Amino acid sequence: MQPLIDNARLFGQRPEEFAKLAEGQSPQVLFITCSDSRVVPALITGARPGELFELRTAGNIVPPYVSEHPTSEAATIEYAVEVLGVSDIVVCGHSHCGAVGALVRGDDLDAVPAVRDWLARAEPRPAGAAEDPEVADGVQSHVLAQVLRLRSYPFIDKKLSAGQLTLRAWYYEVHTGAVREHRADTDAFEAL
Repeated sequence: MQPLIDNARLFGQRPEEFAKLAEGQSPQVLFITCSDSRVVPALITGARPGELFELRTAGNIVPPYVSEHPTSEAATIEYAVEVLGVSDIVVCGHSHCGAVGALVRGDDLDAVPAVRDWLARAEPRPAGAAEDPEVADGVQSHVLAQVLRLRSYPFIDKKLSAGQLTLRAWYYEVHTGAVREHRADTDAFEAL
């Protein structure tokens, strides 16, 4: 922890670099990814402060849209699209994902009921080889399911129909740093 504290102390000693951020934010991208500590959106994309609006959830799960019972995730997505006017949404899954791996393997999660109940929102259950430590197929199918779920949000559907929003499905390999994007024409995740 001490190295993190030391860096935070030094970080705050450069106010001139951050003063402009007080004027507001206008990110172009909502980046939805897993809470996993190995996935660092700004590192992956090279984004500077103010360039990405991030939503991090266990397993990069996008919950179903239910206007009568809003979730913090739905509120974050709505704010990014309707208030900030992002032009792109990236759903980025990653190799070696513990959440998707647990779903693919059908792990017993009764000891962690909040995790179990959150992961139950990942319908349909990702398919993949239970013995694959990367869980590549499971993660990729899961990312596509989350993108499909985003399409069911009424304000996203409206922006997509108007050509004002693009949805992207990414797969990040934590062991290589490679990023792949799903291509509709080949129905495969290919290098950016």
